[in-house]
Formats: sequence, structure tokens, C-alpha cells
Amino acid sequence: MNIKSNEQKENSTVELVIAVDAAEFEAAVEKVYHKQKKNIMIPGFRKGKAPRKMVEKMYGAEVFYDDAISEAYPAAYDAALKEAGVEPVAYPTLEVLEVGKDGFTFKATITVKPKAVIKDYKGLTVAKPEVKVSAADVKGELKPYIDRASRLVSVERKAKKGDVAIIDFEGFKDGVPFEGGKGENYNLELGSGSFVPGFEEQVIGMKAGEEKDLDITFPENYAAELAGAAVVFKVKLKEVKEKQEPTLDDEFAKDVSEFDTLDEFKKDLGEKLKSRRQEQAEQEFENAIVDQLLEKLECEVPQAMVDFRADKMMEDYALRIQSQGMSFEDYLKMMGLTVEDMRAQAKPAAERAVRRMLALEAVATAEGIEVSDSDVDAELESMADEYKMPAEQVRAIVSAETVKQDLIAKRAFEVVKSSVKKPAKKTTAKAGDSAGEEKPKKQSAKKADQPKDEDKG
Repeated sequence: MNIKSNEQKENSTVELVIAVDAAEFEAAVEKVYHKQKKNIMIPGFRKGKAPRKMVEKMYGAEVFYDDAISEAYPAAYDAALKEAGVEPVAYPTLEVLEVGKDGFTFKATITVKPKAVIKDYKGLTVAKPEVKVSAADVKGELKPYIDRASRLVSVERKAKKGDVAIIDFEGFKDGVPFEGGKGENYNLELGSGSFVPGFEEQVIGMKAGEEKDLDITFPENYAAELAGAAVVFKVKLKEVKEKQEPTLDDEFAKDVSEFDTLDEFKKDLGEKLKSRRQEQAEQEFENAIVDQLLEKLECEVPQAMVDFRADKMMEDYALRIQSQGMSFEDYLKMMGLTVEDMRAQAKPAAERAVRRMLALEAVATAEGIEVSDSDVDAELESMADEYKMPAEQVRAIVSAETVKQDLIAKRAFEVVKSSVKKPAKKTTAKAGDSAGEEKPKKQSAKKADQPKDEDKG
């Protein structure tokens, strides 16, 4: 391998012209011949026994060239990158310039990291969402447990919202039954919105044993054969059941949880909800910091870099889908999407991820942040503990360089985050006051109201 030229080009690209000599190319041709000869038939020879010279004489000396180039160029490309000190951040564009018995020459156009500059990254002003959990929030957390512990009891009265109506029904369009419009002993929760608009509302008020014709017009965005159609549903209400909720007491708590008292159960639900909201608030806070940080980034991001990141995100997503027992192709069909649709959807997130990486690397450079080999080893050990895998297995899956870059980015972000300022509270100037000047508050003899539990944190 020989680098014939190394040129910096526009849009953060480097152009390498790389020559593979005759000996390397000959070795690649010979290797390809031995891979393919078992499928080659030449008159006068048994299948797979034809000498290479006879194959080349019959099909031309170039018969193995394309595959030999594919065989030889990866090693030549990797060696050239190392020699030139070029670090690609996307797939290269390759072009064969010359090929013959003396070897071949190809051009590699390589996207590299663009120059990124970031200023005034300290002291960003970002508001952090306030986390509160009210009694109503805890009641909402209790609802699934209440629903599971509730029972349906038959009642002799008119059906009302919230009841479950046991119905037989059949739909007719222009006097003719339509497909999918019939059901027997169907449990319909009134007010659930599970049926076509207007259906449940007309069942409300019916009593057990009553029959009724419901005039319904399907929405315009419904299935094509019924979109906007006026139909009649013949409905017979067979039984009305009301949902009887359990008494909320200590016995209820024992039945649905590991706690002995309702107060303990509600306290636990509130704490878990608060923890989830705090995690969400922290994520929103960090996203807002990144938003402001990216506004200060001065950099022209190559499209090839974004495309590469989008492809990697798609590969990761496909692996997650496959881990759930479904092929990525079947998933796309189910969702009515193409690979190009998915790639287009991934582009905005990919661009943000690339810009975030470049911004944090610029911060790390400005701050002189470095990560030692021992730091990387400690992180790999931590990952092994987290995933309950041998450290050697983690090292085989995750490269040390990737871990190093992640640690640098984390430390750079902590520098930015630790310097964030809260927005100043707005003040309203009164007549006679200097604009924007806040007057000292008078001390009240009355003790200030103490915050309620739901307002803490």
C-alpha cells in the first residue's frame, strides 16, 4: 500500500489516493480464484478443477479483478488511514482510478470531524421544572388498583355513564347488514369512547330488555366503505352492570400491595410518582441546557456525518425490534413504513446527537478535560457489574475508545451544568419606584403559612 496523495477538501473531507501494488493485488486475485473455482466449469475440466490461467484465458484476464479489489481494498484503506492519521466519522466514498496486472489505485473521500468552536458555555440561564405531587395525583395512582379490585354488579335501572351494558347489536346500511357490524353479549363500558361516536350516548338511558334503533353517522375519516355513511344499529340491552369500587381502607391496601395500611401504601405511591417526575424534570432540565449550548456552537456539520449517525440509530432500533422476536422487515410492514421513512424520521435526532457531541468535545478541549486509561477501566468494570457480565465480555462488545469519548462528554457536560444559573425572578415596579427595583418586604407579625406536604420538593 502506498499513499500517492493526501489532500484536505471542503466540507470537512480528506481525499486520499491509495495504490495497491502488484504483489498485494496478485495475492487478492489468487484468493478470489480459490474461493470461486468450485463453481467454475471449463470444457475439458471437471467442475472446480480448471486452472486459473485457463479461466482467465477463456473469460479474460480481468475476470477476478472486481472481486479482488473488494478483497484487497479494506486492508489498504485501514493502513492508509493509520499512516495519514485520518479519523473518519462517516462511510467513505470510494472510486477505482486504475486497475491492471501491476495493481490498482483508488480514491477515498473521507468525512472527518469539522472544526467546532463554542464560546460563553458557562453561566447559561436555564429554569428547572418544579416537582410537586398533590393528593389528587396520588388518587390517580390509586385508580388502577381500585379498578382491578372493583366488581360488576347487575342493577335494575336505566344505564348511565360508567356502567357496563351487555348488548346484542347489528348494523344496517341502506337496510343491508354490513360486515363487522354485529355482536352478541358484548360488554360495552358506557363513556369509554370505544364505539363509533353517538352509539354509547344513545344506549345511556336504556333498561334491561329494551330494544332500540340507533341512528349513527360514521366519521369521514372512518374505514373507506363506511366513511361518512348513515347507518342504523338495532340494539338490545340485555343487562346493566354497575362498577362497585372497594372501600379504601387498610384491608384494601393489604389486598393490593405489600403494605399493612392505606396511609403507607399512598405514601409509597406518592414517593414513586415524585421520583418519576424528578427524573423527568431532570431530563427536561438537561435537554434545555443542551438546547442553549447548541445555540452557541459554531460549526458546519457535514451531512455525511448526520447520515452515518442516523444509520447507526436505525441499526440499534432494528436490533431492539429483533430482540423482541420480530424481524425489522415485518415491523416496517406492520407500521406501514419503508426504510427510507425510518431514516427520514431519524435524521433530526441524529443531527442533534452529532451537534451535541461536537459541542461537548469543544467544551472538553477548552477545559483541557482528559480521561486516563484507569478511568476507562473503571467504567468498563462498572458496566460489567451493571449488566452482570464478565468484564472481558464487555470489553469485547464496547470499545475502550468509545467509553473514553463518552466519559469526556459526560465530564464536559457536568462543567456546563454545574455553572447553570436560575432565571431571575420578575419584579413589577410600582408608581414612584425606580423601574425594576424591588422594594424590601415588610415583616409581618403573622407567621407565614407553612408549605403543605404536597408542595415540598
